[in-house]
Amino acid sequence: MISPPRALAGLSEVAALYDGFIFDIWGVLHDGVSPFPGTVPALTELKRAGKKVCLLSNAPRLSPTVVEKLSGMGIAPSLYDGIVTSGDAGLEALQTHLLREWGRRCYYIGPAHNACIHEGLDIDIVLSPDAADFVLNSGVFDDDEAGKEYMAELRACRDAQLPMLCANPDKVVHVGERLILCPGTLAAAYEEMGGTVTYFGKPYLDVYKKCFGILNARRVLAVGDGMPTDILGASRAGVDAALVTSGIHRDDFAAAAGAALFAAHGVAPQYLLPVLAW
Repeated sequence: MISPPRALAGLSEVAALYDGFIFDIWGVLHDGVSPFPGTVPALTELKRAGKKVCLLSNAPRLSPTVVEKLSGMGIAPSLYDGIVTSGDAGLEALQTHLLREWGRRCYYIGPAHNACIHEGLDIDIVLSPDAADFVLNSGVFDDDEAGKEYMAELRACRDAQLPMLCANPDKVVHVGERLILCPGTLAAAYEEMGGTVTYFGKPYLDVYKKCFGILNARRVLAVGDGMPTDILGASRAGVDAALVTSGIHRDDFAAAAGAALFAAHGVAPQYLLPVLAW
């Protein structure tokens, strides 16, 4: 039986129980446009208390680009000890073994601003799936797209038997009040067609191991807004979790369906936070 989580007003209620904190970024620290009001105060108080803080994002980009975006929002690097992205993990896997296993001809699905994930690699970007060795999925080209625009493209990749690298397991994200498709939606459709997908990011353990190396902390709390990524990942990694209920599951909590949400995912966080706050 899944134990019901404890409701918190802010992290100050439990901060003394933990030495290190892992924060999701999008949906917890900011909404894609602006930081949430409690973000900088909460991070400031954690650093003042001597806590270690690592940011963990399923962004299909490299961490320096995310650091730059956060700095532009007023979330300074001094507020955290390190950052890990799914883009970092995917790039590392390509460099260390996947290119050797798959080949170097890449069919790229994704917007230009995510292309940093493959820039600098010794690969050839090809224009059709039948000329490729693998497909790199970093998301939709246009935030207004619904996913159906990619079905023929994905079928062509499947027919060419291309393995897919998915650089972000998330399926959706809020940008302000808009709900935008993420690479995980395309990857799920590809698997349903019979394609094979290798995922990088939460809830997979490789990114948590990188966080633990940054934190060097015994007692860790992960804070996120996604059940299948943040909360499942924390459970797999053996750390406690706090779910921000105003994120991608906001409609479930507005309908008082939190218990059903936990049952559907087979896991529950230790804590609930309406928003990130100290």
